[in-house]
Amino acid sequence: MSDGMPVVVTVVEVMDETPTVKTLRFDRKFTILPGQFCMVWVPGIDEVPMGFSSPDMITVQRVGEATQALISLSIGSKIGIRGPLGNGFSPQGRVLAIAGGVGVAPLYPLAVNGSVDTFILGARTEAELIFADSLMDLTDLKIATDDGTAGHHGFVTGVLDEQIDLLSYDTICVCGPEMMMKGILNRLSDAGIADRGQFSLHRYMKCGVGVCGSCAMDPDGLCVCRDGPVFTGDQIINSEFGSYARDASGQRKRV
Repeated sequence: MSDGMPVVVTVVEVMDETPTVKTLRFDRKFTILPGQFCMVWVPGIDEVPMGFSSPDMITVQRVGEATQALISLSIGSKIGIRGPLGNGFSPQGRVLAIAGGVGVAPLYPLAVNGSVDTFILGARTEAELIFADSLMDLTDLKIATDDGTAGHHGFVTGVLDEQIDLLSYDTICVCGPEMMMKGILNRLSDAGIADRGQFSLHRYMKCGVGVCGSCAMDPDGLCVCRDGPVFTGDQIINSEFGSYARDASGQRKRV
């Protein structure tokens, strides 16, 4: 992307991940850093932010009109990809990755390229685990499910508390529901290593390039699209992260 316009791609494969999540593979590979995102244009519907789950894939959870349209697409359908946008993860040393639900998508490329030593994957049930089979072959995988149907019975933070020595990792890369990520950041902060955390944030976006301000976070005015979506823990420890986001009108709302 050089002119700010979306690149039209064709869907060549649709993979069912869970009852509400599908992965779409398209006919073009983009040059991405793990953690970067794109604005996905669904003709006639909307343009929405989506993390790359590989250079030629996005993994979509049904949450609204645009995502419902995306997971309803079939092979041969066309969408627009504007990106890659934002920054990505920059892991160093020994790496722990933690994902909740569809938050596994931007972390998955890190595991594919061999950057992750330990991966904690969480979901509500075993049926909702995403990429678990692949991750088992790529890294030391630990699983948590809310209902106990696979792995640890409980949240990913339970695996952290019971099985992980945080101080033994140089980088902790995280993506998932915001309150899950806030719980992890609190643990890193309590251990004095908030700066080792790298958190991929999701916010409502209109432009994706830092113009509209819909994804801004106080008190420093950081824009998730322009300054993120990946932030270190020390950048966001005193921000709205875990407390507030903004809706389509720009009004603050509780996370």
